[in-house]
Amino acid sequence: MNTLFKQHFLRERLANAAPIWSVLFASVMSFSVYFCMYAFRKPLAVATYAGYTFGDTGIELKTAIVISQLIGYVVSKYVGVKFCSQIERSRLWIATVLLIVFSEVALLAFAVVPPQWKVVAIFFNGLPLGMVWGLAMRYLEGRRATEFLVATLSCSYIFATGLVKDVGQWLLDYWTVDPFWMPFCVGIVFLLPFLLSAWLLDMVPPPDVDDVQERSERTAMNAKEQWAFLAHFSFGMILLTVIYVFLTALRDFRDNFAVEMLKELNLAKVPGIFTTIESVGAIVITLTLGGLSLFRQNRHALFATFAIMLTGTVVLGGSTFAFQFGWMNGLTWMILVGLGAYLAYVPYTVLFDRVFALTRATGTSVFAIYLIDSFGYTGSAAMQIYRDMGHADRSRLSFFIDFSLLVSAIGFVALLISAIGFIREERRAVAAMPIAEDA
Repeated sequence: MNTLFKQHFLRERLANAAPIWSVLFASVMSFSVYFCMYAFRKPLAVATYAGYTFGDTGIELKTAIVISQLIGYVVSKYVGVKFCSQIERSRLWIATVLLIVFSEVALLAFAVVPPQWKVVAIFFNGLPLGMVWGLAMRYLEGRRATEFLVATLSCSYIFATGLVKDVGQWLLDYWTVDPFWMPFCVGIVFLLPFLLSAWLLDMVPPPDVDDVQERSERTAMNAKEQWAFLAHFSFGMILLTVIYVFLTALRDFRDNFAVEMLKELNLAKVPGIFTTIESVGAIVITLTLGGLSLFRQNRHALFATFAIMLTGTVVLGGSTFAFQFGWMNGLTWMILVGLGAYLAYVPYTVLFDRVFALTRATGTSVFAIYLIDSFGYTGSAAMQIYRDMGHADRSRLSFFIDFSLLVSAIGFVALLISAIGFIREERRAVAAMPIAEDA
């Protein structure tokens, strides 16, 4: 395997080319891989499955389907804490392909099994998908251009969540595809592009000497190193996890029930509405995170990352407040509330990369990201159950408005305290290890 790794002509040419070409190639391929992954996860959200309930529970079938897929996704995140941080580089490509094939087979089962088993099938659809991001991130972390690469990776799922829903809606409206077959059909459309993109991403060479010098070497992480990291950063990790749980729940609720909320806003029939709503956020996030690559000093980049996240909570709360009082129309609010949530949520992916670079911690930032992600999606599932069981009489739009204001307030306070904690930790690190400081 190592011989093939070194001899492959494309990988060798990328390794010998100017760094900018390797970065651009990795950017495009990672964008494509994660964009296509969303075609196996999100299209089912565009179908309402109206009139169906989950047995005699009183829970709407769509809610049960969304939660079942989410539970699978949560389990995947917990597995990914170990799997994605410990898998060797040589096995990343085959693991990525097998995960997606498994997910598509589950969508086929979702289409053909009896109604009482569809919730089980969709659980198995979500089960492998939570690990795809971590495997893609393993190719991108520990580089001088990591923020730019993560920006494009993040941009991919912001764009994809809207576009794959539009594809699903198109299949429902113009091809009259059965709602239960629609997710499988969307997956078929994106399967070949995914396989090609994953293979090409595997051609990206490892970080070079300059990358390692500036960002530290990234390696598979054993259990002892994982526990040492958690013990050292426990305070900051707890605070970041709390707000991440709320942000993930907010983002998922908006994502999964956008159709219902757009109907209340009289926007559901606007052509390409999902792509329109997400495009602004995708562009702003890409430019913002990409700009973090300009910070050569890791401490400055860390501070700037927290500033972006705090700004996101302000945009989230401010836009919702303006919409409540009629100072903003529904479309503008949907765009801005998504932008605010993403500004607070997406930088987590680069935050930990800078933490590892600044402290020279051993291992991979994927471990920290996946650990916090697993809690985030657990909270998301709990919140959706809470809404259906405790606030079933309220519309999803009304519930989302109040939840947005709550997340904005809690998020701002928790992020501010966490930022102060990391600043103090950085100062202690400077005092203890002045030679390792990258000022």
